[in-house]
Amino acid sequence: MLKKNQYHACATCVNFVPTRKDKGMVYFCSRLGYETKTDYVFNCWEPKENIIKLIKKQGLEKD
Repeated sequence: MLKKNQYHACATCVNFVPTRKDKGMVYFCSRLGYETKTDYVFNCWEPKENIIKLIKKQGLEKD
């Protein structure tokens, strides 16, 4: 049985681009080309290097 990957979310993806605007933070996916949220989950997720290390350390599968 595979564990659900707790790190799989836009905020942990290499394509996640946070930008501070006058009215607050805006989150954008450079791969998909549109605004997103930190906790959204897409199948194109590509984890950042530090997240890959955490996943390996905890023995979780990369989705």
